[in-house]
Amino acid sequence: MMNSGPTIGDHLRDWRQRRRLSQMDLALEADISTRHLSFLETGRSQPSREMVLHLAEQLEIPLRERNILLIAAGYAPVYSHKPLDDPSLQAARQAVDLVLKGHEPYPALAVDRHWSLIAANGALMPLIGAVDPALLKPPVNVLRLSLHPAGLAPRIVNLSEWRDHLLSRLHHQVDVTADATLMKLMDELRAYPMPGGASRAPQPRQDYAGVLVPLQLMTEEGMLTLFSTTTVFGTPVDVTLSEIAIEAFFPADPATATILQKMSQSRKGASAGP
Repeated sequence: MMNSGPTIGDHLRDWRQRRRLSQMDLALEADISTRHLSFLETGRSQPSREMVLHLAEQLEIPLRERNILLIAAGYAPVYSHKPLDDPSLQAARQAVDLVLKGHEPYPALAVDRHWSLIAANGALMPLIGAVDPALLKPPVNVLRLSLHPAGLAPRIVNLSEWRDHLLSRLHHQVDVTADATLMKLMDELRAYPMPGGASRAPQPRQDYAGVLVPLQLMTEEGMLTLFSTTTVFGTPVDVTLSEIAIEAFFPADPATATILQKMSQSRKGASAGP
């Protein structure tokens, strides 16, 4: 039966062009001849399984898409794709939960490749406050929750700046992965109107000016100024693990640290009961 889908040569050429590399650039990085690469892209030569993986490594292609390349070349996929609750990933899931719990009293969450919420620690949910319940129906998309006019957007003091930051990250992710779902999400987020909260002037930055983009979130306890870090699994060989990211937020000033500590103590007191 004839395969009407993209060939391995089509995939290699598309990824090379997406990485803005010429055939000579990629050939030099992969230590092969430009002629051989040209033959692979046009279908005049068929790559070995090792060559497919070698070129995918040079092009920094995500594991999910590397499996697609292998299938297009006539080989079986080599990267497993198991759900996070699979027994073989129990240690990884425990590591995620340990990192989230250990980050308290500061908020942290884990997301998948589409920014769907996988898990969060106890410090996150109290910050969300009153939002449209539809935005909290699983799977919760944290970018949609952040930028939707019925979500957190009205309480983000520097919404314009934070929105540009998130869209820039998403745009980079689309460039890296070529994920159609992320492309659709980016179009959706860009179409959101700016709520009234965006008209508030951002609070002046301090020593983090020019180094990072803070999130300035208004809460009942006062304004929080937070910056975030992203943690991923090192050298994963499973598609699921390769696509998990932990977003951990830290206080950018002493006032924010104090408020988060106070909120944490209130939660502990409430859970202890009478």
